[in-house]
Amino acid sequence: MNGQQRVFIENIQPQVNCGDFPVKRVIGDTIKVSADIYCDSHDVLSAEVLHKFKVDKEWKAAEMEFVINDKWKAEFTLDSIGSYFYTVRAWVDHFKSWHRDILKKIDAQVDIDVDLQIGANLIQEALEEHETMAEKEAAFLKKVQKEFNSDAVWEKKIGSVLDGKLYRTMVKYPVKQHVSQIEKNYEITVDRKRASFSSWYEVFPRSLNPYGEKHGTFKDVIDFLPYVSELGFDVLYLPPVHPIGETKRKGKNNSVTAQPGEPGSPWAIGGKEGGHKSIHPQLGIMDEFSELIKKAEEKGIEIAMDIAFQCSPDHPWVKEHPEWFRHRPDGSLQYAENPPKKYEDIYPLNFESDDWKNLWEELKSVFLFWIDKGVKIFRVDNPHTKSFNFWGWAISEIKKEHPDVIFLAEAFTRPKVMYNLAKQGFTQSYTYFTWRNSKYELETYLNELVNSKAREFFRPNFWPNTPDILPEFLQVANRAGYIQRLTLAATLSSNYGIYGPAFELMENEPAAPGKEEYLNSEKYEIKNWNFDDPKSLRKIIARMNQIRHENTALQNTHSLKFHKIDNDALVCYSKASDDLSNIILVVVTLDPHHTHSGWLHFPLKEFGMHEHDSYQVHDLISGAHFLWSGEHNFVELDPGVMPVHIFKVRKKVRTERDFDYFM
Repeated sequence: MNGQQRVFIENIQPQVNCGDFPVKRVIGDTIKVSADIYCDSHDVLSAEVLHKFKVDKEWKAAEMEFVINDKWKAEFTLDSIGSYFYTVRAWVDHFKSWHRDILKKIDAQVDIDVDLQIGANLIQEALEEHETMAEKEAAFLKKVQKEFNSDAVWEKKIGSVLDGKLYRTMVKYPVKQHVSQIEKNYEITVDRKRASFSSWYEVFPRSLNPYGEKHGTFKDVIDFLPYVSELGFDVLYLPPVHPIGETKRKGKNNSVTAQPGEPGSPWAIGGKEGGHKSIHPQLGIMDEFSELIKKAEEKGIEIAMDIAFQCSPDHPWVKEHPEWFRHRPDGSLQYAENPPKKYEDIYPLNFESDDWKNLWEELKSVFLFWIDKGVKIFRVDNPHTKSFNFWGWAISEIKKEHPDVIFLAEAFTRPKVMYNLAKQGFTQSYTYFTWRNSKYELETYLNELVNSKAREFFRPNFWPNTPDILPEFLQVANRAGYIQRLTLAATLSSNYGIYGPAFELMENEPAAPGKEEYLNSEKYEIKNWNFDDPKSLRKIIARMNQIRHENTALQNTHSLKFHKIDNDALVCYSKASDDLSNIILVVVTLDPHHTHSGWLHFPLKEFGMHEHDSYQVHDLISGAHFLWSGEHNFVELDPGVMPVHIFKVRKKVRTERDFDYFM
């Protein structure tokens, strides 16, 4: 302890687990740092945020400003991908204290001769500490110092005090004595833009052959890219593309016995052709996979690869590294189970293996292998069934050389487990959105994601369905119900995805009553999708993605605000760009069968307008324009026509001439 340090610094924000984990941002963001800073007595303080990019040797300083009640804040811009570090320091600023007090004495017209001598000494300290001070500024300070120590008339001396130039110069060259500084350096992980704004489309390559049930190839996926582009998706997610095991292969509808010719589950990884660094021979060869990556990039699409760290009984690791698996008393290996379900076609890895270090290195090398092939986005299957410490280590190691890689955690499990995976480094996360249907459920869950500490590290990615999950709502939903779920996913979260063909063609027959699984699931068979089916949702999906790309308000999740509307069947919320130049107001009916109406409250002051202003709302789905006035307005939704409004709010702009226009 240094007894001369008088300043206390507490409650630095943002932070995750007292700084044990980094907060997350994307390149171009401005991060706002706050802290509680105070000291004994009534002296004036100065404080600053020190920050630097990981490779920088020198720290930069952002001056903090006092807000209220000992709260201070500062901000700085994140202009590189990778890791930033920041901390806070503060000190008693004797010049600012002197300046504040002498102004009071001048106002009271009391003797200030001694105070002026103190001021001269403070100037001397600044001159000595800042020897490289600009010559003109040094000369100015010496002139004022001489005046303070001279017999000059009182008016001349106080003129230098009252002149703002002295204050500005001294503040520019502060004397930092007995500085208190937080020893911990807080970390920020800065990702590329797609980490916070992305639209995912999931498709099984083997089902893309245009001639029926024949196994699809990477060439078929390349031919499918224009369709994905037409729909407006920027991430095409492929389930595992590796060889599929034959031992204990699952058949149609998860049958324990596969019939001859049945393809098996892509998640039963590994066969005689290889394991996690190999490609299923019927999909093609590595050069064709590389061509797919290239062709997708030309269309602004990235290929997301599925990484599932589990093995079929035929995986090379089973013979080469039996120590990486659990052994049962009868000598057999432990297959995956989720009682009463048995997955005998899959062996989970044993993260308690005595050879865990080599296991970790091999798993990390799988990511590096595919990164070298051009993959920069990975959807990781069931990461919560693997070691958290492994993920923290592996993601950190990979991002040292590849900071632009994105990891999506597919973990539908307990909240604290999902949050820990995000803290360990996963860029995005699956969520409970799939099962949140009522107004109360949606508002409560989204407020947790947006307004709690989770917003600093947990980036949600909303999926209304997956190959594993056909939620109960979609099993009974009509077309309006599907559009409702699409709109909620695409506008509540800036990251969203669909299990494409099944969603856009409204496939909704469950495997059995009470089961949230697809009948004739594509996980176990090759499908023949008719993408030209008249019932397809392709047009509304394409329009939704176009709206997302044209409106920056929908490219963030943090600005989400729910608004009151006097009908529980309707949910109303808004999003806005940080500068409020783009505002989107969404109204969705949660009842896909009946017409509903209500009065909504849109708090204009929060969006830079007066509460009695008139303004225009443009429905980006129907194209209709409405002129609204004030904060309370009426809406009605007929799901038979369209179950949603997506309004672009256009403020009235007043000009110097005698006309207004909407912007």
